Amino acid sequence: MFIYSLRRLNLFIITLLILTIVGYSILRLDPNSPWAMYEFSDGWLEYLSQISQFNFGLNNNGTPVVDDLRVVFPATLELCFIASVIALVVGIPAGTVAGMRQGKFIDNIISFISMSGYSAPLFWLALLMIMFFSLHLEMLPVSGRYELLYEIDHVTGFALLDAFLSDGPYRSQALQSVMEHLILPSLVLAIAPTTQVVSLMRSSVAEVMTQNYIRVARIKGLSKYEIIMQHVLRNALPPIIPKFGVQLSSMLTFAIITESIFNWPGIGRWLLDALSDKDYASIQAGVIVVATFVLAANILTDLLGAFVNPLIRKELNADNK
Repeated sequence: MFIYSLRRLNLFIITLLILTIVGYSILRLDPNSPWAMYEFSDGWLEYLSQISQFNFGLNNNGTPVVDDLRVVFPATLELCFIASVIALVVGIPAGTVAGMRQGKFIDNIISFISMSGYSAPLFWLALLMIMFFSLHLEMLPVSGRYELLYEIDHVTGFALLDAFLSDGPYRSQALQSVMEHLILPSLVLAIAPTTQVVSLMRSSVAEVMTQNYIRVARIKGLSKYEIIMQHVLRNALPPIIPKFGVQLSSMLTFAIITESIFNWPGIGRWLLDALSDKDYASIQAGVIVVATFVLAANILTDLLGAFVNPLIRKELNADNK
């Protein structure tokens, strides 16, 4: 396991160095940039020194890019975290039921809904939800993170935590406003990963249900609940953990669309604004931060999947010998 972890760490470092070359090349696209005056190798080494100190340069307005990242990146992380929780809470039970009842009516219904959700365009679903919940029922807000009437101090960058930690007189109202603004964009963003979790869980559970220890558990007289909790989920969940980490990259891609529709002040909308303004410093910073986060998440989920899956640990130990 240690050798495997060391290999993944080396892969992370090598890929990160390649990403820095991409980020440095973006800065050199501006002929007036001081980075374009360097020799490529010398400039790249200086660029590595700068970003190792979290110095991503100045944007077109002359303010440090890292100050913008402290605001927009936590907003995207908060949205992706809530969407991931929704995907797991909905996808794991639905996929488990579909896998245990494979080929039955309930499996067909769940598979149909899952495939429909995956196939429908994200922007179309977002607009439909805005029309129904915001314009027709007037239940949920259309855009933003919270009402501008409330002042929430930027402490962690996560609006839910900042509203909870605030000591203002309208703390409960501000917290309610944050939660209401989170509902629609997080639901829209959760659609694609939820369908993937359902599909992965269905396949994993269907494979587990064919194993001999499930038949032995039934012969022993264990209840269906005991079989699910002690045998099915315990063996079906570990194989999908690394695959769920891969979904984070697609989730961040969908976050760009979601943030644009709901006017969410996250890194996706911020990057689109930087592209339209040709703000190369902001573009390279966004590319580096997002790619690093996706790479780190994939490697961590891969290590977690290997750690909790005894079969993978056995294979790794055999390879090390």
